[in-house]
Amino acid sequence: MRGRARPEAADFPAVTAPRLDTVGGLDAAVADCRACPRLVAWREQVARAKRRAFQDWEYWARPVPGFGPADAPLAIVGLAPAAHGGNRTGRIFTGDPSGDALYAALYDLGLASRPTATRRGDGLELYGVRITVPVHCAPPDNRPSSAERDTCRPWLARELELLRPTLRVIVVLGAFAWQALLPVLADAGWQLPRPRPAFGHGAEALISDAVSGRELHLVAGYHPSRRNMFTRTLTPAMLREVLRRGADLAELPRRPAAGR
Repeated sequence: MRGRARPEAADFPAVTAPRLDTVGGLDAAVADCRACPRLVAWREQVARAKRRAFQDWEYWARPVPGFGPADAPLAIVGLAPAAHGGNRTGRIFTGDPSGDALYAALYDLGLASRPTATRRGDGLELYGVRITVPVHCAPPDNRPSSAERDTCRPWLARELELLRPTLRVIVVLGAFAWQALLPVLADAGWQLPRPRPAFGHGAEALISDAVSGRELHLVAGYHPSRRNMFTRTLTPAMLREVLRRGADLAELPRRPAAGR
């Protein structure tokens, strides 16, 4: 058996992730990771410089774990934390325009307890939904390298394996997440169609486990980035529709949003 790796070692995720048997333990290990020197330097430099609007904040400046219940039937996979969003608040899709769009949509569908996400400990809860990313550190220009994606991959692989007993659907936000996710699923024993399904907003694929026969639905959607929302490449209605499709396939009971 391989020995334990230090958090700054390149193989820290690969050595550590397979040994973790709870989502909570995984989240704690993710937050300690320092395996990618460029990402560590960037996230910490951003935390020192800060943005003028957030001068009073003490930035999280660490890898940002997933968020949501460990027995979720629906997973949402994005890209990476935002430099002044998750890297500041310590929670994925929290404190940035992408998160504003995502959590408002989840709230509208009755899948979140409130429409806004401001910080860890703000009382936000997700119902049957777990949000995660293939790269857990904020990258410069929101562009992780392929090597950084691959170094981080064991965290995603183990998280999905721990979710596997209840997982029915994955909503994938953006082409980067789609391309990062498919090899993880193939390595985990899910049978992918050939040729592999292409990314596109509203695209779907049904994959199966060759051993158990279980099926998993994949639903693709554009990422709710500031640019996509500003150009209306993605509208709030389009985002809600993709999430609604995922929730329906996962057979999630949707609670009415407050005041609706």
